[in-house]
Amino acid sequence: MTISQAGLHQADRHGHPRAALDAEAVREAYRRWAGVYDEVFGAVSAAGRRRAVAAVNGLPGARVLEVGVGTGLALPRYAPEKRVVGIDLSREMLLQARKRVKRERLRNVVGLVEMDAEAMSFRDASFDIAVAMFTATVVPDARRLLSEMRRVVRPGGELLFVNHFAAEKGVRWWAERTLAPLSRVLGWHPDFSLGDLLEHPDAAAEIAPCPPFGLFTLVRVPNRMAFA
Repeated sequence: MTISQAGLHQADRHGHPRAALDAEAVREAYRRWAGVYDEVFGAVSAAGRRRAVAAVNGLPGARVLEVGVGTGLALPRYAPEKRVVGIDLSREMLLQARKRVKRERLRNVVGLVEMDAEAMSFRDASFDIAVAMFTATVVPDARRLLSEMRRVVRPGGELLFVNHFAAEKGVRWWAERTLAPLSRVLGWHPDFSLGDLLEHPDAAAEIAPCPPFGLFTLVRVPNRMAFA
């Protein structure tokens, strides 16, 4: 996979400068975040994680891939019958996840692997469900992430995303656009939109705000198309 070079570029879909992310920028950002991620982001993201895992637990199929597993905050919430594999680009975040699995004796977590979500080494149709929580905004190319998730999930399976999507107007819109050039430092795109992920929003069977404030949105995409 060719990873775009870092630097500012003009984003066609957004019409304003955005700092390009690449794999090394993401690794470096989450090397800094790993030790404090749970304290800084755990509470604010908890409702979105609960909503996503509840959706996973209610779907048929036992083979679950969590893309961007991070420190493993969601892992204790999966139903015991789900067999969960988590991947992440950050070795430091995975170290925290492995500690959590051991500490909480999560026997249904069958693998935690350092892997690029845009170029997974899994075989086609390896999973029934793939879920990416707060990950689409982190990867350099969300469409490539979607394509890889489609490939590794069996046709008829489900893809789930929980993410913050940019506002279309107002103070939050202004703040997100202002922060866009700092994407490399933050480790994510503050101005990420649904169009960055889905070329056709009608591909989603469900788009639902997550309580209590609707800051995050659950997107469910049935894997209707067979992979190439």
